[in-house]
Amino acid sequence: MIDDPLVKTLLTNVVEDESNLPIVKALNDGIETDEEIAKETGIKLNIVRKILYRLYDMGLASYKRSKDPETQWFTYSWKFETEEVISRIRKDSEKYLKMLNDELEREENNMFFLCPQGHVRLDFDDASDYEFLCPACGEELEFQDNEANIKQIKEDIKMVESNFNSFNEKVNK
Repeated sequence: MIDDPLVKTLLTNVVEDESNLPIVKALNDGIETDEEIAKETGIKLNIVRKILYRLYDMGLASYKRSKDPETQWFTYSWKFETEEVISRIRKDSEKYLKMLNDELEREENNMFFLCPQGHVRLDFDDASDYEFLCPACGEELEFQDNEANIKQIKEDIKMVESNFNSFNEKVNK
């Protein structure tokens, strides 16, 4: 599951760097304590702990604390929360798809005008409010053919839907 592109992207954002993903992999493989994870991955213990707490803060890991009767030290047993990862990816993907579809609708239903100096991009209503002059520099706004934008958004939607469907197929097996 960790090798899925959507899971990898989510986890990389949480753990800051792809080089820290072995911590998550070890946790997912059932290695429970921070010391064991550090030993298994070769990553410094303080970094392992930092990453585990980041995962915990995001709800992607949980822990149980137990006290050693001899040393009176606490041991933390960590668990990777697979269901929370699945839930987060589904929610994020649906939110991103909605944003892309809203953007597509806006692009398809509006005409846009650009400042030749690159200051602004305004839809017809806003451009007419400024009498088709750039509010920053006063240059006359130029009509923009947004077919390339529309095409790109449609491709992005297809890609996101494909990744999302692939993820759901893997999860539902």
